[in-house]
Amino acid sequence: MRISLLQFSPDYLQTERNLNTVEALLGDMDADLIVLPEFFATGYFFKSTEDVRAAAEPIPDGPTAQRLNAWAKASGATFVAGLPEETEDGALFNSAVVVTPRGWLGTYRKTHLFYEEKLHFAPGDSGFPVFTVTHRAGEAYRLGVMICFDWYFPEAARSLALAGADVIAHPSNLVRPDCPRSMPIRALENHVFTATANRIGTETKGEEVLTFIGQSLICDPNGQVLASASRAETELLSAEIDPAEARDRQLTVHNHLFEDRRPAMYALD
Repeated sequence: MRISLLQFSPDYLQTERNLNTVEALLGDMDADLIVLPEFFATGYFFKSTEDVRAAAEPIPDGPTAQRLNAWAKASGATFVAGLPEETEDGALFNSAVVVTPRGWLGTYRKTHLFYEEKLHFAPGDSGFPVFTVTHRAGEAYRLGVMICFDWYFPEAARSLALAGADVIAHPSNLVRPDCPRSMPIRALENHVFTATANRIGTETKGEEVLTFIGQSLICDPNGQVLASASRAETELLSAEIDPAEARDRQLTVHNHLFEDRRPAMYALD
């Protein structure tokens, strides 16, 4: 199957414009799984909670989720993409949706909020989901989802791997420099494929400027980087993978990555 990522710079609070930009950039992309950045249609560095509410939408009935649904049906690809979610009771979450050619499959709400996200969003509390997805050749694979800063906590990727993920989709808006060198380790230590879709560009709030570091990347279960992007250019990148390669976690005839774990030894008083 083919994994593809889009790296670009969205315009702040210009949802329709950003959706049109993404549609043009994707074109007739041939992929089974397409991962888009965190908050790909709204921008990231919100100036106020009022701006968040202006950009947030219900899932799966909001315009962004519906546009993703149309793209998935037209292309035959599964999409994972980040957007601000507002629930019926007014709660705000930093969320990622999984949309297949058959429609919306599920939502993940970010567990580990970064920086000023804590001023606007509630942390997700439903754990790390793994979805069963079928790629275009008709074979099923297991797709896990985490968002941006979740990578910093090894428990996130490990939880997804223990739940059976073959591939971890990772929509991101990274500003710290350390994630691109760490994701190969997350892939290696969990024996999974990872797909980190980051954005580029800058956003300002008053005198503060956030610079997004690009460097989107796809890693294999051996920790090898299969495809990577630049720091500052709009790019589409892809890699061919076999999800089944993630399922053999036998390290030697005597060692298994998960069976050798000793959780009782890791507990803290």
